Amino acid sequence: MKNQSFLLGLCGLMLAGCQATGADTEEKSHVVTDFAEREVAFNDEPERIAVLGNGELDIVYALGKDVIGRPSSQDVPVVPEAVEAEQVGSYHEVDIERLTLAQPDIVFANEPMNQKDLSAIEGTGAEVVLTNANAIEDIKDQISLIGEVVQEEASASQLIEEIELVEMDMKDEPLHKETKALLIYGAPGSNLVALPNSLSGDILEAAGGLNIAADFDQLQDYPQYAALSPERIIQADPDVVFFMAHGDPSAVEESFVQEMAQHAGWAQLPAVKKGNMDVLPADLFGTNPGSRITDAISYMRDRLEEVQSE
Repeated sequence: MKNQSFLLGLCGLMLAGCQATGADTEEKSHVVTDFAEREVAFNDEPERIAVLGNGELDIVYALGKDVIGRPSSQDVPVVPEAVEAEQVGSYHEVDIERLTLAQPDIVFANEPMNQKDLSAIEGTGAEVVLTNANAIEDIKDQISLIGEVVQEEASASQLIEEIELVEMDMKDEPLHKETKALLIYGAPGSNLVALPNSLSGDILEAAGGLNIAADFDQLQDYPQYAALSPERIIQADPDVVFFMAHGDPSAVEESFVQEMAQHAGWAQLPAVKKGNMDVLPADLFGTNPGSRITDAISYMRDRLEEVQSE
């Protein structure tokens, strides 16, 4: 009887221990679904955060957190507070050695560009959350997801509300007349036309402008952009031409103007005669501006209104 009682007691303790362990695991386990529909699980709020893009960098700081790894750049980062963080590469080229030295708990990377880097990044001991930003709605989803990861959901909701208020203001106070715009993005060795399904195209639409490239054929490798067609641009007769680049947008403008100058009719366009060719701020249009998308929309609206008043 004594042995039986002892065994029953031991089983009871083991069962209780198993239940407690299960409860602890359930309490600590935190699972999010990223933009690639991957479930990413971790037990505690990540304390060491690394990002490969400027948009994610901005969002992390806007949510009251900081990073130990930031995108590599020769310039001061878009968030000056991150200047001391380790430079760990970019979407295009992840610096695994520096990422390993930084020892992040979590890395925010790009979908689909960093799908190929998942194993290498995870090999550093970090979890990877993939996001992207091809539209304003994507940025709102980014804010929501990052807020969930760093457990700042309330702050994330507030940032999203601020963006939606700006969007609503633009709709409630539309432009007085139609303003046609051309968006040129400079890439190494070429100039591309940004389509409505690009982030800059979405910003233009939110600000009330009309993208003349709405019916241009998208590129297979870059579906948010189209090839430059001087004939179609001249035919569409934009009211304003905007230039963007990840680096120096003024170099994009110079390259574009040289190419277009070879085509008859270009110099006669009203936009050219009036000098309505603007270099957009690189931190707002050459990259994902993160929570500063509100500034990008407002900047675009102000410029469109200036064009209308001329």
